[in-house]
Amino acid sequence: MQNTEKLRLDKYLWAIRIFKTRSQAAAACEAGKVKLNGISVKASRAVAIGDKYDIRNEARKWKIEVLSLLPSRVQYSEAIKHYLDITPEEDKLAIQSTAFSFDTGKRPSKIGRPTKKERRSLDDFMDDKDEEEAGQ
Repeated sequence: MQNTEKLRLDKYLWAIRIFKTRSQAAAACEAGKVKLNGISVKASRAVAIGDKYDIRNEARKWKIEVLSLLPSRVQYSEAIKHYLDITPEEDKLAIQSTAFSFDTGKRPSKIGRPTKKERRSLDDFMDDKDEEEAGQ
C-alpha cells in the first residue's frame, strides 16, 4: 500500500472498525468527538501515518496512532494491524467497570396499562364472573 494516497478520516475510522458505519464516523467528527492533538477535526481530513487521534463514542474512549492506511473495511483481526491502541490503562478499566444498561422495550411487570394478552384474559375472567352472577 502506498503512503502517498489520501484517505478521509471518516472512511479510515469505519475501515478499522471503530464505528459501525461511515455515517456514524462522520457524525462523530461533526460532533467534536474525534480530535487530533486536542483539536476537533472534520470527517474530510486526510489521514497520515503517525497521526494520533482521541476518539469518544457511547461505548468507550480510544487513543490511537495510525500505523498504515486502510481504504476498505476488513475483518477485525486484520483491521487492528493498521493502528496502535495507546489508550491509558485507567480509561480501559473505567469502561469495563461501568455497568451497561439498555431498554428492551418491554414494560416492567404489573406496572401501567395491561398488554393485549393480559387485557383479553382479564375480559374473559370478568365475563365468566358476570355469567356466574346471572346464573344465580
